[in-house]
Amino acid sequence: MPEGRGHNVCSITSLTLPISPTRVTPDTLQELDPPQPAHQRHHLLLYKKGVSHTGEKMLFWVLGLLILCVFLWTCKGNLKIADITDKYIFITGCDSGFGNLAAKTFDKKGFHVIAACLTESGSTALKAETSDRLHTVLLDVTNPENVKRTAQWVKDKVGEKGLWGLINNAGVPGVLAPTDWLTLEDYREPVEVNLFGLISVTLNMLPLVKKAQGRVINVSSVGGRLAIVGGGYTPSKYAVEGFNDSLRRDMKAFGVHVSCIEPGLFKTNLADPVKTLEKKLAIWEQLSPDIKRQYGEGYIEKSLDKLKGNTSFVNMDLSLVVECMDHALTSLFPKTHYAAGKDAKIFWIPLSHMPAVLQDFLLLKQKAELANPKAV
Repeated sequence: MPEGRGHNVCSITSLTLPISPTRVTPDTLQELDPPQPAHQRHHLLLYKKGVSHTGEKMLFWVLGLLILCVFLWTCKGNLKIADITDKYIFITGCDSGFGNLAAKTFDKKGFHVIAACLTESGSTALKAETSDRLHTVLLDVTNPENVKRTAQWVKDKVGEKGLWGLINNAGVPGVLAPTDWLTLEDYREPVEVNLFGLISVTLNMLPLVKKAQGRVINVSSVGGRLAIVGGGYTPSKYAVEGFNDSLRRDMKAFGVHVSCIEPGLFKTNLADPVKTLEKKLAIWEQLSPDIKRQYGEGYIEKSLDKLKGNTSFVNMDLSLVVECMDHALTSLFPKTHYAAGKDAKIFWIPLSHMPAVLQDFLLLKQKAELANPKAV
């Protein structure tokens, strides 16, 4: 490049760095990382021990805090209200099952129980087994006028104290069968009783519960979390869950606690296998020839055989549900949801949180195989 006067020009044509392979030996590593003096190694060892000790202390405090939280949470759940002997509670569906046992249990505890029965015989039998504190009333939750008259009667009975507890327990299973066996009328009864009846009673009793800043307890089912079987029962219980949640949030400002109980499979008159079978057989006789060919003549028997294999899921102790009612009524800190029964706690409720593909796989295994589903 020509030189210019008055300018410094630098030209770099190439830069070559000689690189030759070098063998790495222990001596080389020692030169790169020379041994530390003894006093430095001692300080480093002490530092590492201090860090380890600090980590152990942190873990100890975290475990201690968790144990304390569990202890406080348990103590919190065990705190109870006082003076239950001056409190009134109203329970529906007391002819048998959960409602009947609840009425007897809370009567013994000292509550003023108002037990609603559907039949005169149920009312008479209950009064014969309880104290004079317990009162019964005949109630059809699907009859709006009957519900209004009952609410007025309860209002006159409780006076200014109001109603501490409302337990919506009345319910029916309806027809439990495959969906394509059913008509709209088959859905109507469980929806009318389990949903609209529950809402009707709640709306009419709610002013009395608000006056007492009391409790509303709705008995739903694991069938309100998983569609275990076809029919109107499951849709009605899913709707109860939705009504319960909206009611709970609406009532919070009034100091009213709303809880939902989700029982698993229990042996009650509601789940009488003989009545369930009779209803299925009656519907089978009305089915079209096409549907009968699809399911096969032995479908109902095969379904019963499947159910017999699941008897370990059935809870015999009805007090498990009543204990949930008791906690919801008497605890200073009632839960929003209660799972009742071992099957509900370890299978149904956990499964309700699982992906749909897993739910379908496990629940379809419980169904009987169809004879010819392609015969359409």
